[in-house]
Amino acid sequence: MSDWNTQVIEEFRANGGKVGGNFEGMPLLLLHHVGGKTGTERVNPLAYQQLDEGAVAVFASKGGAPTDPDWFRNLKVNPETAIEIGTETREVRARVADDAERNQIWERQKEKVPAFAEYEDKTERVIPVVVLEPR
Repeated sequence: MSDWNTQVIEEFRANGGKVGGNFEGMPLLLLHHVGGKTGTERVNPLAYQQLDEGAVAVFASKGGAPTDPDWFRNLKVNPETAIEIGTETREVRARVADDAERNQIWERQKEKVPAFAEYEDKTERVIPVVVLEPR
């Protein structure tokens, strides 16, 4: 895990899910995921969007990089996982949104956080949207 991630995670946990700096006011969660090859548990801070019935969406943008983030590949192999929102840990199941659902969630995210539109402009790939549903 990078030092940057470690600092964000520590700030998140020390402040009940609140993080300053670039993340000030942004809904942020901590995604737990297990390496598809290594079996190692990892944690990544991610922006999220609240959906209906306790589900949330996260975005495999990787800042507009040409490849998907490792956490996305890991969730495809190991979809049963957990997230931290605020001071609560939730057990969730990950699934990739289908095209229609993805487009609706993605457009809403770009409106809420314009940086996501910039990520989309930087890459040729379609940025996946992952829905994390309570289990």
